Amino acid sequence: MSTPPLTVLAINAGSSSIKFALYDFPALTLLTHGEVSGIGGPASCFTVEAGRDAPVKRSFPIPERVTAVQVLVDWLAEQVDAAQLHCIAHRIVHGGARLRATQEVSEAVLSALYANRRDDPEHLPQELHLLETLRRHFPQARHVVCFDSTFHATMPGVASMLAVPRRYHDAGIDRLGFHGLSCEYLMHQLRLLEAPALAAGKVVLAHLGGGASVTAVEHGHSCDTSMGLTPSGGIAMSTRSGDIDPGFAWHCMHHEQMSAQALQHMLTHESGLRGISGSTGDMAQLLAREERDSQAAEAVALFCYQARKAVCAMAGALGGIDVLVFAGGIGEHAASVRARICSHLAHLGVLLDGPRNDAHAALISAPGSRVLVRIIRTDEQWMLAENARVLLGAPASAAEPSQ
Repeated sequence: MSTPPLTVLAINAGSSSIKFALYDFPALTLLTHGEVSGIGGPASCFTVEAGRDAPVKRSFPIPERVTAVQVLVDWLAEQVDAAQLHCIAHRIVHGGARLRATQEVSEAVLSALYANRRDDPEHLPQELHLLETLRRHFPQARHVVCFDSTFHATMPGVASMLAVPRRYHDAGIDRLGFHGLSCEYLMHQLRLLEAPALAAGKVVLAHLGGGASVTAVEHGHSCDTSMGLTPSGGIAMSTRSGDIDPGFAWHCMHHEQMSAQALQHMLTHESGLRGISGSTGDMAQLLAREERDSQAAEAVALFCYQARKAVCAMAGALGGIDVLVFAGGIGEHAASVRARICSHLAHLGVLLDGPRNDAHAALISAPGSRVLVRIIRTDEQWMLAENARVLLGAPASAAEPSQ
């Protein structure tokens, strides 16, 4: 009898969604993938977009994350052969100062993660709940944690240190950076698409979606990034404020008697594009409304302006730019946003090809552009599976993720 094929499950939990993908192991050919989305909102949904059976799409109330985890676990129990599940790779937003590298889950790792959970109440508690639940249901699988901050561990001190009393730095409180799995994947793809020397040059990665960040990379290593201590820092996002003056927090807490918890909720869930527009943080909806809704237009303009500033800042950190990559839901699909960001970057050597940009072509820079501008569809789930494969010492496959 032949040995049953092994599989690896990649779990990518966000603040309002859980994405998952199942691959064969170690070839990492995609078998099925899906998402529990809109958790806690009116349009929650469970979808499976590819697989052995017909696609699945079910819309029903998923009021909170505990229910979302149960929805996913129930489906996995029906669809995944536990005996074949070799590994589950979990995306964890960060492991603080102590945990930076991909590693297998142990009691020591769990203890360190639980010690950090209060520092990121928006992500770590639900990621830990999901991790613990899957460990109970699939105890025979090897569980691996991959940190979204790992890619940025190479940032120099001048980029990672906060300008606060040194005791905080000594305690490991620094700018960690996020979207690291996306950055790692984008660089992996860039090496396949371009000459190695160009991919090793000065690269700016603009991951623009519900969460948004801009990262400077040189010689394949992160040099700086717009997000800082938490994923709420940097440029304005769908519902997150991005960087704010500390005086604003002082105003809210001392003039409006706002609690720390209420302030955190406002800056994370009621700010950004949603706060400026007064209606939604969804870029597609804002673009559809901007001609008749001045507040929607202001939200779009602010996002493009801040993203453009961040690209310039990262070019300054690198001393120039050779390649600009757009990724994420907005970066991959919003041609007008890409055009507005690039419209004032000619001084850096960025020149878009309008028709190619409108068509969402892979290469959107004009022939005369000194900077290569690309769209790359990011795939954090594949990167999770690949990191687990490398950690577990399985042989590499010639197969690459599809674009």
